Amino acid sequence: MTLETPLLTITGVSKAYGDVVALDNVSLNIRQNEFFALLGPSGCGKTTLLRSIAGFEDPDVGSISILGPDSSTPINLLALPPNKRPVNLMFQSYALFPHMNVRKNIMYGLQREGLSKEEIAQRVEEVLVTTGLTDKASVRPAQLSGGQRQRVALARAIVKRPRLLLLDEPLSALDRKVRAEMQIELKRLQHEVGITFVVVTHDQEEAMSMADRIAVMHEGRVQQIADPVTLYAQPANVFVADFIGSGSLLHGTASESSFSAYGSTFPCHNPDHISGGAVLVLRPEDVRVTGVTSTDNPLLVGTIIETHFYGGSSSTSVRVPEVEDVIVASHPGAPQHHVGDQVGLSWDPQTAVLLQVHP
Repeated sequence: MTLETPLLTITGVSKAYGDVVALDNVSLNIRQNEFFALLGPSGCGKTTLLRSIAGFEDPDVGSISILGPDSSTPINLLALPPNKRPVNLMFQSYALFPHMNVRKNIMYGLQREGLSKEEIAQRVEEVLVTTGLTDKASVRPAQLSGGQRQRVALARAIVKRPRLLLLDEPLSALDRKVRAEMQIELKRLQHEVGITFVVVTHDQEEAMSMADRIAVMHEGRVQQIADPVTLYAQPANVFVADFIGSGSLLHGTASESSFSAYGSTFPCHNPDHISGGAVLVLRPEDVRVTGVTSTDNPLLVGTIIETHFYGGSSSTSVRVPEVEDVIVASHPGAPQHHVGDQVGLSWDPQTAVLLQVHP
């Protein structure tokens, strides 16, 4: 089976709780051995979709199927109870047994399946090595760090060798440094164990750093499915552009080769022939801070309200009269201007993303 072959197929899934629509005609495919992320703000429907795959929610309409062991015959997941699905869900809280050590926590699910002692011992030792927990096998969860407890929960999930592993906000309980380390670790483990991972998160940085593809969700609908680079450089709509990465949105009107806003007209790249209400998306790395003279030829003029130095790079925030968003520019090295300075802003029309605003 190739990476392009869908392992999981979700078609026309909808779910409502009274008048609240949690999922609205969601369709997507998840590939074999893929790290897939469901990304969106709270209440967008991503956790409802995950729970529907796991069997803890029943969709009102639609279908969810997974390829069977022979990789040719699809299995209707909605016809199976949660414990019979070739799917494992790793909960946000980890849900480890406090009275059991690491080894017993990991082997618990295999014992419930009735596997032989030899099979259980072999699988547990393999997963202890894979997750780097061999020296912690006799330790109880209370004696572990947050990152180590996360590894135990992951080991307990993958030791059952599911076709699909679902992770609900798996890193939210960790501090920033440990979370960054575990993002790398999760990606490594996913490649090493060869299991398809589906992670739910509201953290765009987390999704962008780990996932092969991301489904951005909003108000129960899928807004766009793409790899991280495509989502950032070619957002499908204004919501995706605003939610993914950082940037400034200029609201105005587009024609074939120009964009008009705030009493000025700017050149723009318009491959989709957008006309009428539009938004121009400026990413910080594409905005240049210049002087304000005619020689500098700035597209906008404003006043610096903030500068930040991050060591290898800096960001400069500029307030432009009548523009709703503060415009942020990033550049290598230390700040080159000061708060209160009047500066010009310019950008290459080819780098600014023009999006249609639908009524």
